[in-house]
Amino acid sequence: MMYLVLGALLGVLLIGFFVVVWKASPNWRWYNIVAVCITMILAVVFLFPTAGVLKSRASWHQIKERLEVQLADISAEQRRLKYGDMQNPQYGIGVVELGVELSKVGIEAGRRWPNLVTQQMNNNQVILGKAPDNGGGVAGVPADPAAAPVAANADPLVPVGLVVYGFGEVPDNATQQLLPTVYLGEYRVTASTPDTVTLSPTSSLEPSQRFALQNLGQQPSWTLYELLPLDGHDPFIAAGSEENEDFYFGRVDSDLVDQLFVRAATITGIAQAANGTQSPVSAASMKTYLEDGRRATDNDPPNSRWWMIEFVKTHKIEVDSPEQRGALDGGFFDLNGRAVDSRLQRPDDNEVVFKKDDRVLMLEEAATELVNEDVAELRDRYFLRPLNDYRYVLRRLRLRLDELASRQTELQFEKQVLEQAISKTEGMLVENQSIKLKLEQDLTQFRVEKTAIDDYTVKMREQLDQMRTEMAQLHQHNLLLEQEIAQKHQSIQRRLDGISMAK
Repeated sequence: MMYLVLGALLGVLLIGFFVVVWKASPNWRWYNIVAVCITMILAVVFLFPTAGVLKSRASWHQIKERLEVQLADISAEQRRLKYGDMQNPQYGIGVVELGVELSKVGIEAGRRWPNLVTQQMNNNQVILGKAPDNGGGVAGVPADPAAAPVAANADPLVPVGLVVYGFGEVPDNATQQLLPTVYLGEYRVTASTPDTVTLSPTSSLEPSQRFALQNLGQQPSWTLYELLPLDGHDPFIAAGSEENEDFYFGRVDSDLVDQLFVRAATITGIAQAANGTQSPVSAASMKTYLEDGRRATDNDPPNSRWWMIEFVKTHKIEVDSPEQRGALDGGFFDLNGRAVDSRLQRPDDNEVVFKKDDRVLMLEEAATELVNEDVAELRDRYFLRPLNDYRYVLRRLRLRLDELASRQTELQFEKQVLEQAISKTEGMLVENQSIKLKLEQDLTQFRVEKTAIDDYTVKMREQLDQMRTEMAQLHQHNLLLEQEIAQKHQSIQRRLDGISMAK
């Protein structure tokens, strides 16, 4: 419709042009008329390219405005990704802060050697080698496809004699990367070259670890850690969740906890189920992770109850120990909880000053002392999951497993003795059952015979009573006959006496 209106206007302009030229022709010369006509023709001809240029310019202007908006959005998103946005749960903390946290985790975890492929494995040793895309042994060294072959005098991949902790790498569905997930045990490096490392287990592998080695594929991928990873509260908090009065750390990511427990149970649970034991994931364990940071109750264990206290006056607490040593020599803290690692100690003095109105979260036992000393007042109580020190936990588990294995041997012997006793008892029960059946048969036969005897006795008693009745009747009849005989005898005797007297 718009094009029809423009065409109509153009036609009206042409008609008007020709009318004006026709009216002006008597006063114009021929070259004036030719120039005006050529100008009009060129104006009409260049009208269409001009419209196309304007239309193209408008389209490019729209593209420019859209790209400027996209540039502003991308710049804002880049700033949010870099520095974070706590108001938006999608971003949370930024890359800079994540990098700082990653560097802290890296320092605490020590050296690590990821993406090592199994080349040979038996019960006594495991030989691992670099994967094709693993350019450096230590994590953080980028791969270099054009790197020259390793020199003969190059450093070994892992120092010989070092005790390392092996984790099996499992593909992650979300990131499509290999992540260390399954714990494969503690090993000692017995030999190492720039490309390979030979490991020997420091103790016999557990059934779940042997099961994991057999079910991680033909060539399971490993990650070796110099130190066991540290436990913490923050990794299980949902992204974007903030601290509040009800949850000290924020809301726990229940989906992540379920996913991690299910992943752990996938390997160890199947192995233990095959051995007839229970799954390693218990409802109590999951509950401690899911309720981490909530308000505490009196039913919570003492080592998980923490108090939020507020200082009512200035107070100093000694936090650094006079002893100084590395974390590898016995941990970061001494028995009193004071720092012994120089990286954690204060540069100026070994005391921390708490001013009035400062709030601190402390374990209930330590907070109670400050409250009893009228140094601080209780403001709130929280349940904090006790963190696991895997170095000692795994050793305790190993000792406990050895103890259970010894106990299992004793129980198996006792079970064997009990089985023999049960077998003999069952034999006696079978024999007694046979005797019981025979006695029951005898009892049944006795009851039948007794019933027959009782019936026969009743019958004989009836016959006896009948015979007694008949004998009594016969006796009465005999008495009558005896009287009759006596009477007849007397009668005969009188007759005889009468005859005798007559003679």
